[in-house]
Amino acid sequence: MLSRLAWALLVIVLIVLLLPYLLVPLYRVATPVSTLMLARWLTGRGVERNYMPIDRLAPALPVAVLVAEDDRFCAHHGIDWQEIHAALQEADSIGAARGGSTITQQTAKNLFLWPGRSFVRKALEAPLALWIDLVLPKRRIMEIYLNIAQWGPNGQFGAEAGARAAFGKSAANLDGREAALLASILPNPLRRSARRPGPGVRRLAGIYQVRARGASTLAGCLAARSEPHSL
Repeated sequence: MLSRLAWALLVIVLIVLLLPYLLVPLYRVATPVSTLMLARWLTGRGVERNYMPIDRLAPALPVAVLVAEDDRFCAHHGIDWQEIHAALQEADSIGAARGGSTITQQTAKNLFLWPGRSFVRKALEAPLALWIDLVLPKRRIMEIYLNIAQWGPNGQFGAEAGARAAFGKSAANLDGREAALLASILPNPLRRSARRPGPGVRRLAGIYQVRARGASTLAGCLAARSEPHSL
């Protein structure tokens, strides 16, 4: 009896671990949701999200997010080993090294894992990020990230909900400053506000707006392609 229970538990664990790898190819065309969105639904809290294909978003937004979150997004393969090496070189110890997850890693976390910092989550996140980068085009990864990232404290997920909450307009109509403000609050949308930005958010937005103007070489992988995406 105990042996059968152990085998059943093992099978369940394997299914849970393998399911994300089976789902990723489907996300070339399917509309994904994040674990945080699912958690809010399951606990009866509201979720505001209107999925927007990347070609309907203001062009300034993906570029602003790229320069803010992961300026080597087009160059790495899901994990920025160069950035990790630099972080370890600057830190006094491995434990003191700064985080710096790539957009692909954040997409993996948002789709399949949980928030917070732990070695277990990072261990699960890394191979998922490599798999996502292998299976999905860069432009599609960015599109998914922009539509599942949390962009407000009251259940706003995705750029469209974030733009409407902050500026009362569609993410299709953002200007460069507004895009930079939204990019500036991504690390902590529960405490930072694009609608009423504090001095720190305004300073970051100014930096990101300037960087975005000269980011054409960094953002080449975001150019329109023929890959399918969901509507």
